[in-house]
Amino acid sequence: MAETPIKVDAWPALPYPDWRATSETLHLWTQIVGKIRLANTPWQNHSWHIGLYLTTRGLTTSPIPDGARTFQIDFDFIDHALIISTSDGDTRRLDLAPQPVAEFYAAVTAALAELGIEVSIDEWPCELPSPLRFSEDRVHAGYDRDAVRRFFQALVQIDRVFKQFRTGFLGKASPVHFFWGSFDLAVTRFSGRTAPLHPGGVPYLADEIAQEAYSHEVSSAGFWPGGGGIDYPAFYSYAYPAPEGFRAAKVRPAEAFYDEKLGEFILPYDAVRTAQDPDQALLDFLQSTYDAAADSGNWDRAMLDDSLGRAGIPRRLT
Repeated sequence: MAETPIKVDAWPALPYPDWRATSETLHLWTQIVGKIRLANTPWQNHSWHIGLYLTTRGLTTSPIPDGARTFQIDFDFIDHALIISTSDGDTRRLDLAPQPVAEFYAAVTAALAELGIEVSIDEWPCELPSPLRFSEDRVHAGYDRDAVRRFFQALVQIDRVFKQFRTGFLGKASPVHFFWGSFDLAVTRFSGRTAPLHPGGVPYLADEIAQEAYSHEVSSAGFWPGGGGIDYPAFYSYAYPAPEGFRAAKVRPAEAFYDEKLGEFILPYDAVRTAQDPDQALLDFLQSTYDAAADSGNWDRAMLDDSLGRAGIPRRLT
């Protein structure tokens, strides 16, 4: 008999203080899995080879090369399991439950060894202040199933809207992907021009990685579930390099604002989830902040912009 689906609000509440311990632990677990992908995947421009992707049940690495075969690691946030599968049919399944990062790291390492997968990763977390090595971290151990399920449901909605927004651009654009370093879902548009050398300085991230990631002008938007300078879930949008006049631009909806400390436009997640039309509120933020970056940066919008795509209808050429 099929299990009864869990009922979750389409845009659930996600108060950061209530799930901070779980968020911090899950962030580190995704870093372990992401670093496994990083270690085995050829480098792609702007670090696009390291991201995780949303599935109908959680997050996935997608297939990772391992000699003549591939393997994949999936976070299942519905059944709360980590699943490692190989292209030759072998599988290992680990329960996601309250446990220290060190125990999770040991269990994943052991499962990979059982599957004959040799991986060596840098144990230091990226982009975090005062980190602990994965094998030594017994501080972070939270895992609240309800909070994780709500986080995943929020990602389902956000991923859907981000992908809709991505259809309105003809230039180079990233996939919608989840960066485990900064623990955010993001999508980025490129003007097509190179950018000044990035100064680097990101905690526990080599300067050459940040410099390659920002080698070209971008307008980037994403979603943080909390942390990283803000104590609530929020959407962000920034331009690199930030053109003159960008920060003073008028953006939508009314709850959006420019954060001088972060150097980004911010829209609280609660402003979207409680809006009369959450999809439109988020699309307004994405479009208006892109407008601010592209207009103040003199992007060739006639060549780059398009109307949003519609299912089953080819893009109309004019």
